[in-house]
Amino acid sequence: MAPTEQGVGDNSVYVLGHTSAELERLQTQARMLEPFSRRLFLEAGIAAGMRILDVGSGVGDTAFLAAELVGDTGEVIGTDRAADALATARERASARSFTNVSFLEGDPTELTFERPFDAVIGRYVLMWQADPAAMLSRLIPHIRPGGVIAFHELEWASARSFPPVPSWDRCCRLVAESVKANGADPQLGMKLHSMFVGAGLPAPTMRYESIIGAGPDHVHLTTDIIATLLPDMEKRGLVTPGDIDLATLADQVLADVAASGSVIVGRSDIGAWARVKAHPR
Repeated sequence: MAPTEQGVGDNSVYVLGHTSAELERLQTQARMLEPFSRRLFLEAGIAAGMRILDVGSGVGDTAFLAAELVGDTGEVIGTDRAADALATARERASARSFTNVSFLEGDPTELTFERPFDAVIGRYVLMWQADPAAMLSRLIPHIRPGGVIAFHELEWASARSFPPVPSWDRCCRLVAESVKANGADPQLGMKLHSMFVGAGLPAPTMRYESIIGAGPDHVHLTTDIIATLLPDMEKRGLVTPGDIDLATLADQVLADVAASGSVIVGRSDIGAWARVKAHPR
């Protein structure tokens, strides 16, 4: 889900964990999310030579994208509270010869930096915060006047299939119910506009996109999250033990999609960015 890729904030409710399987899932997910994030950051003005703060870096994919955009003359500092995820991020940065990226463990709203940033970015991070609006407000002072803040978040309300595929629709519903039961907000993307304005920022420029299709990649993007969340789902009574067979889940959904001649839509991606004219008081 970067999840996503997160784990920031003192009151983080990140339930996906950081097992090796989950960290691998995040990298697979990132490859599908990268085109949308790239367009968002380019439109926001991320360019060569900029100094970037990446919030909730996880295994590093968003930081690496930013590092590519700012080039050798720029700098990216990624932050996360999950030490295991950051260890993976550092290994990946070294393997890919990124010399303009570094990672710090901790809450970026509490860390002290030597100088302000040209931009603060994040992907699938605000949704996992107990108080996402407060986190957004506390990040703004890290940005120089005229700098940019850009977040890529998600929403699950539009997940669906046509013609309907009950097994797919149930997977989407279960993921949304599970993250919500853990205190996260599966509709956070739709709230970015009000959060930006509430933080004293200009009304953000926003973009909306859904991943749609009928192939294995589209199915696994959600069923792999089910695999991570299943113990929590059983604990909370969202499913009964043995109700979901992870060994066959993805194949069964794919077969149902093919049998119905359906197209499936998973969660949607929403991006928002704004320029900081002056620090809100």
